Amino acid sequence: MARRNMSLMELSERIGITPANLSILKTGKGKAIRFSTLEALCHELHCQPADILEYSEDE
Repeated sequence: MARRNMSLMELSERIGITPANLSILKTGKGKAIRFSTLEALCHELHCQPADILEYSEDE
């Protein structure tokens, strides 16, 4: 988002999810993401899923 000079509000409007849900994803507190949301994020941010997702073991 920073590289694209895009606010959380602008991105949420572009991909069609609430700013609160996008904030949850941004802070890493989300437990799941729909493929359609992931696709929309990648489309708007011009990136690949691996650029925004990270796998970590549950503790």
